[in-house]
Amino acid sequence: MIDLLAEKKEYTVSEISFAIKQLVETSFTHVRVKGEIFGAKRADSGHWYLSLKDENSVLSAVCWRGIAQNLSLKIEDGVEVVATGKITTFNGRSSYQLIIESLEIAGQGALLKLLEERKQKFLAEGLFASEHKQKIPYLPQVIGVVTSPTGAVIRDIIHRIRDRFPVRIIVWPTPVQGEGAADKIAAAIKGFNDIPLGNANRPDVLIVARGGGSLEDLWPFNEEVVVRAVYDSQIPLISAVGHETDTMLIDYVADVRAPTPTGAAEFAVPVKSELYNSLLTSDLRMKNAIERYFNEFSQYVEALGRSIPSLGQIVAENQQKLDDRCERLHTAFANLLKDKRNMLDLTSIRPFYVANIVERKADMLNNLALRLESVSVDAVLRRGFAWISDRNFQTICSTNKAKSAQDLHIRFADGIVKAKVMEKNCAVQGDLFDNI
Repeated sequence: MIDLLAEKKEYTVSEISFAIKQLVETSFTHVRVKGEIFGAKRADSGHWYLSLKDENSVLSAVCWRGIAQNLSLKIEDGVEVVATGKITTFNGRSSYQLIIESLEIAGQGALLKLLEERKQKFLAEGLFASEHKQKIPYLPQVIGVVTSPTGAVIRDIIHRIRDRFPVRIIVWPTPVQGEGAADKIAAAIKGFNDIPLGNANRPDVLIVARGGGSLEDLWPFNEEVVVRAVYDSQIPLISAVGHETDTMLIDYVADVRAPTPTGAAEFAVPVKSELYNSLLTSDLRMKNAIERYFNEFSQYVEALGRSIPSLGQIVAENQQKLDDRCERLHTAFANLLKDKRNMLDLTSIRPFYVANIVERKADMLNNLALRLESVSVDAVLRRGFAWISDRNFQTICSTNKAKSAQDLHIRFADGIVKAKVMEKNCAVQGDLFDNI
């Protein structure tokens, strides 16, 4: 290393930069730095460039692609983290930076803050909406389990399902904590959903489970990749992560949240003995109902039978009706013959009856003719009366009309006398005409 105080010597820029690089990199080969991520940006190469800041200072940092791919959390602004790595210098800019080798959330408070921010984000997108929830099938034939293949969780689930209602169980083994766990859990959920419909290996329901642990241990079940995989699942899914008091984001998006892995098994299948007893009870109730129905129907038929008369009574009543109809027929036929005989009798005396009517009508006609003759004008004139009229043959009934008429016609039975009225004493002078 250059002794900068040994003598007043001139150094090149590269020499000074190299000396500082040696000093920094040998002094800070392994450091843990706590700060808030600021200005995070992913380059096309896959490397992440960011800064860590607190209330007073800013430290540049870089996370190489290989490290970033295996981190247990997502690099994003605003997250308070503890970064582990080494300090190095960048000669081209005369700056120093932290090369990140691992990254973790800085304490429980920071995790809870990030958890709440993600919860509000997914809630706003509708990932937790109740209308998106699917109903768990009552009797699934196949159950898919996403969990660690070792440990008490999978044993508890298998044991509980076999006790309640044995069905086929397919386990998709995945890590449930640490780096890369979230991606593998999401891949397992998607893998089950990619099994074609109708395939015997496609589950009817999924269980995603792990035992209890710290918030850091359970953090993969809060990652976005897991939440979205659960939301996109076409197979109904039960989440069973941690203990009953632990609530992860997967619990909000799952179709059903179980308090424990054992509880998830209880949600997945019913109790076979209880189902059997229920079927027995239903069968007994159905038999009793059928027996009661037939008894009531038999009583109804018997009541109808009592109200129906016997066959002999029916025959006797109809025989009586037939006798009555025959008697009425004989009477009607006799009356018809009697009516016809009376009509024939009337026909034999009808000529005498008609002649009598004609004679009486002729007498009435003669009487009317005599009466008409007695009141006719000719009959009156033959009795000595005369009919006086004017030249228009209008009847004269008074001397005044006679004076005004001047010319008169006096009609007698044997002719008409034409006369002229003289003013003095109404004298009449006339000529005789033949009867007209």
